[in-house]
Amino acid sequence: MKAIFVTGGKQYYVQEGSTIYVEKLPNEAGSEVEFDEVLFVDGVTGNPTVKGAKVVGVVEKQGKQKKITVFKYHPKKKYRKKQGHRQPYTKVTIKSIVK
Repeated sequence: MKAIFVTGGKQYYVQEGSTIYVEKLPNEAGSEVEFDEVLFVDGVTGNPTVKGAKVVGVVEKQGKQKKITVFKYHPKKKYRKKQGHRQPYTKVTIKSIVK
């Protein structure tokens, strides 16, 4: 089974057993998480969501991505600003898709 669901303002196309990285969730590692906002399941498209469908996954770990450097400047004005950012994420393995 394949499905498309929404979490953190993004859409994810998954199947059972796949591993994805989503925006940080408040769940602990090893706990189960359910995604209820399912847009598509095995050829059935929702309007806007499929009623009663859910995607169940297991939280593998919480972490942060690699650091990116944000550098802003205004030429000829002596304005320089350098900062770094590490986006937090949650690694989820999809356990089952319920239609």
